[in-house]
Amino acid sequence: MEENSARNVSLGELAAVADLSPSYFSQAFKASTGLPPHRWQLIRRVEHAQRMLETTQATTLTEVAAATGFADQAHLTRVFRGVVGTTPAAWLRERRT
Repeated sequence: MEENSARNVSLGELAAVADLSPSYFSQAFKASTGLPPHRWQLIRRVEHAQRMLETTQATTLTEVAAATGFADQAHLTRVFRGVVGTTPAAWLRERRT
C-alpha cells in the first residue's frame, strides 16, 4: 500500500493480495493499524504531500495533488485539513516561520 499510495488501491485488490475476503481484510487491517484501509491510505498521501511541500519550493499544490493521488487541489486541501487540521498553504507558512 505504501508503494502505491498515489493510486487508488481497492479493498478488493488488497484483500486478494492477502488471500482474504474484503470484509475480513478490512476488519483485520483496522485491528492491526487502528484505521480502516482507505483512511490509512489518505493519511499516507497527506504525509507524502507534506514531504513534497517541505522539500520543493517550486511545486504548486496542483502538482503536489496530482503526484500524491488526489483528484485535484481542492481534494488535497479538503483531506489535508481533515488530517492535519489546517490547509496545506497555512501548514507550509507555519513551517517556514
